[in-house]
Formats: sequence, structure tokens, C-alpha cells
Amino acid sequence: MIPITYDQRIAVAMEVARSFHGTPYIWGGDDPSGFDCSGLIVEILQSVNLLRFDTDYTADGIYNIFGDCKVPEPYQGCLACYYNKARKRIVHIEFCINRELTIGASGGGSKTTTLGKAIKDNAFVKYRPIYRRANVVFVDPFKASPVYLP
Repeated sequence: MIPITYDQRIAVAMEVARSFHGTPYIWGGDDPSGFDCSGLIVEILQSVNLLRFDTDYTADGIYNIFGDCKVPEPYQGCLACYYNKARKRIVHIEFCINRELTIGASGGGSKTTTLGKAIKDNAFVKYRPIYRRANVVFVDPFKASPVYLP
């Protein structure tokens, strides 16, 4: 097997991320019928073999895996990890398209469990400007060692 480069891996992840634009936000969703924020990121990172397939990951769990790969500013392929001071953990995560935009599953919450509720809540995978006023930390998962499957 010929290993792919950093840039090739990001290009594949970008293609995967963009392919899910418009997919409904479904709390706990982890497949193309509906994603929550961490489910979308897991799908993107598993597509380029950066996360194992046998584990369920939360936004905070993903951050804990890649937290050693912090970067000062966002760029294509980074993860925007939103920290909640009161909860003392990462509560939302998105994929950076470039320095200014992310793609992420948002607009819903724990009660957004059906397509009907997603439509009512305007909860979908969407592009958004990076919200810099929030407590956001950027990590580059592509700088981490891949978690290859056995």
C-alpha cells in the first residue's frame, strides 16, 4: 500500500466534508441519514484513517485525542473545538474549510432526533464563519499519527 501525503489526506477529507453539506442534524447521528457535530467529524476523520472505527467519539473525546496538535490559527483541515467554561469541556466541534469558514452539523440539540425536528430547527450540516469570540481551540488532526486499522 502506498501511503498518502498530508495534502492528499486533507483533500480527501475536504471532499468527504463537502459531500455532507445539507445533511440533517440528528442528535447522536453518525451516518449520512443524519449527523450531530461529533458524528460528522468522526465520519470525516475515519474516511482518511485518522480514527478507529470501533469507538463512539464525542466532541470532547475527539479533542482529547488530538489536543496535543494545537495550532494558533485555523487553516484547511483543522478542527475548531468550542470549549464551554461552565462544563469544563469541548461541547461542539467543526471542520475548518479555510481560515474563515467551517463546515459542521449545527442548529439542533438533544431534542433534534428526527428529520421533522431538524427541518423545524433549521438544523443541518452547514458552512459557517468561525466564531472567534467563543472559547475556540484549533487542532490539526492530520499532524497526529494515524490510527491504522489492524
